[in-house]
Amino acid sequence: MQQIPVDTAGATLMVAQPPQPKFADQKTQKRAADTQTGEFLATLDVLFVKDGNADVIRITVPESAVSGDLVTGTPIGITALVARPWENEFNGQKRWGIAFRAAYVSSLADGATKSKAA
Repeated sequence: MQQIPVDTAGATLMVAQPPQPKFADQKTQKRAADTQTGEFLATLDVLFVKDGNADVIRITVPESAVSGDLVTGTPIGITALVARPWENEFNGQKRWGIAFRAAYVSSLADGATKSKAA
């Protein structure tokens, strides 16, 4: 699947909604896991502000790759953010969108290490 790197240089990034477990099936509460490592995944909503434009994007990240206390409004650094276009058909309805995935998300508030931020 094609991955498109997302440039976060010069962007202001902050938590819009804290990390939540990602589910492969909401009805059964089956957790989503990385297909290569088997590690459970989490999602968080991020306010992405760059060049006067602001968007909220949902990012998927491995649970162990979330560092610091990520509450609403926390400034963050994101490492290796990529966008992946997707498309599927369900009950005759075509759907499409862009999924965002990051290797690491860290708090930049009060003494958190900035070395992981990209």
